[in-house]
Amino acid sequence: MSDTRGAQSSEEPRVVEVGEQMTAVVARKVPMAGLREFFDAAFHELGRRIEHGELCPTGPALSLYHSEPGPVVELEVGFPVAEQVAPAGSVVVGRIPATRAVTCTHHGNYDGLGSSWERLRTWAQERRLRLGAPLWEVYVTEPRPGGDPQDMVTELYWAVEA
Repeated sequence: MSDTRGAQSSEEPRVVEVGEQMTAVVARKVPMAGLREFFDAAFHELGRRIEHGELCPTGPALSLYHSEPGPVVELEVGFPVAEQVAPAGSVVVGRIPATRAVTCTHHGNYDGLGSSWERLRTWAQERRLRLGAPLWEVYVTEPRPGGDPQDMVTELYWAVEA
């Protein structure tokens, strides 16, 4: 399915069981207009901790939203880790809870994420699944200067209430 920006999901949404995952994150309430600045600052600080060997990611970067985004969003940005990280600066221990979730994969530019989230919502509603919190994105690929945005891959997860 293509949206107006050329992004597409490569697979049908599905329901999965997600195990608990410890994370090292920067957590904050941020106005939606300030998200890009927050992500940049958070990943800069997390990158310094990685360079100094203070945290060792076990997977790609992620962002976890504590509720559906609105004008202000409460979120955590960071990485999954195997061992608890000592809090320092803005970096704290977080976690993705064990939960049942709906998921799909978004291919393309981050600007098209909204349409993939809507597609996931519609799919869940058609199956009478009640969506809850948290919601999270796993950035399977990193944006690269000069890279093709259509090559970017992001996994979306949205918790399903029992």
